Amino acid sequence: MKSKGRRLFLCLMASIMAMGTKAQESVQTESVGTLDLNLEKAIEIALAENPTIKVADKDIELKKVADKEAWQALLPEVNVTGNLQHTLLAAEMKLNTPAGTQKFKMGQDGTNTVAAAATLSMPLFAPAVYQNMKLTKADIKLAQEKARSSRLDLIKQVSKAYYQALLAKDSYEVMQKSFKTSKQNYEVVEKKFNVGRVSEYDKISAEVQMRSMESALTSAQTGMTLAMLQLKVLMGVTENVDLKINDQLKNYESQLVLPETYSFSQELQNNSSLRQFELNKNLLERSLKIQRTNFMPTLAFQLTGQYQSLYNKDWALWNYEYAPSASFTLVLSIPIYKAKNWTGLKKIKIQMAQLEDNRINTERQLNMAAQSYSKNMASSIAQIGSNKTAVQQADKAVMISEKRYEVGRGTILELNQSEVALTQAELTYNQSIYDYLNNRADLDYTLGRETYLK
Repeated sequence: MKSKGRRLFLCLMASIMAMGTKAQESVQTESVGTLDLNLEKAIEIALAENPTIKVADKDIELKKVADKEAWQALLPEVNVTGNLQHTLLAAEMKLNTPAGTQKFKMGQDGTNTVAAAATLSMPLFAPAVYQNMKLTKADIKLAQEKARSSRLDLIKQVSKAYYQALLAKDSYEVMQKSFKTSKQNYEVVEKKFNVGRVSEYDKISAEVQMRSMESALTSAQTGMTLAMLQLKVLMGVTENVDLKINDQLKNYESQLVLPETYSFSQELQNNSSLRQFELNKNLLERSLKIQRTNFMPTLAFQLTGQYQSLYNKDWALWNYEYAPSASFTLVLSIPIYKAKNWTGLKKIKIQMAQLEDNRINTERQLNMAAQSYSKNMASSIAQIGSNKTAVQQADKAVMISEKRYEVGRGTILELNQSEVALTQAELTYNQSIYDYLNNRADLDYTLGRETYLK
């Protein structure tokens, strides 16, 4: 029996250890993973995970609560009050009459007076409350537009970071190919040098070229790592997630479209900044109406019910004789003059004039920026065709220089120069596509295009 129990205990411990190992492997698998990424998925994750968007959404919720609070000011209010007053020495009133001075006690010394009251009050006519309700609804629209602006700005940042990551990745691949070629050339030259077919100068030149490409490759790798890190930050993902981008800048060459016009006055109406100017103008107009309600009368209703007991000699509160009373009151308040109300009107009018001047200036700057981005895109398109041809010619030049060097008709300098020219042409080609995409992201944001918003 002891042997059987011991065997059962060991089996149980082995099962627990196996479960722990599997759980640990599961945690490790979840904590570190690879995420296949494209531009649409990067934007989708960023809109779902970036803290800035969550803060903007919370601001909309706050404005909706404020809107509910505004109309609740029209609901009745009920208050209950109670008081206990002990009179140590009652006030005495003296009246001078023809018959002489008469004295009256305003109560009794050493007595308790207890009162409990319930009051219901509600506004019947409150212009400021009505205008404030409309103000909060306009404030919700402004918060929603600010949230839209945050999303558009995040889309722009993620798009530019994604394009930057593509540029860094493509540059790394170009430098990696160049380093591989220069290393192969060095190995060939070294073999020829060992058998005395080339001079030591050729060997040193080939080695210098290889070392230079190796250094450039390291810099390109660092740039790619930093670009990926920036993209992760904007997407709101942790560092231990490995991003895998199966994309290249040259894949976007077919999407390069020349803008049809350089006049963006109509499209700028979707710009979030201009929309916010319009919404802020509505808020100031509503604030002006609220300020004008200070010149209007208000009417309120109040209903009061009370139980009270006067002049009790003892402290037995529950044994007092209480008497009920009730009343209602209509309160009409008519403002006659308050200097602050006039200065408040003037202040809001000045703010509205400032807002209009800022809107006009902002619209001019945005129009100029949109034209600049559009012209840069057109310039990039013109450069891409030339750069693509340069890459083809540089690649052909490398092949020719390699053949010439193999048969002894060319020099190592020609070979190195042709490889450098090819590397530079490929980098310039990628850079021109990146410049177009970068300017397009800025233009889409400036024009308020909701390409990736659902």
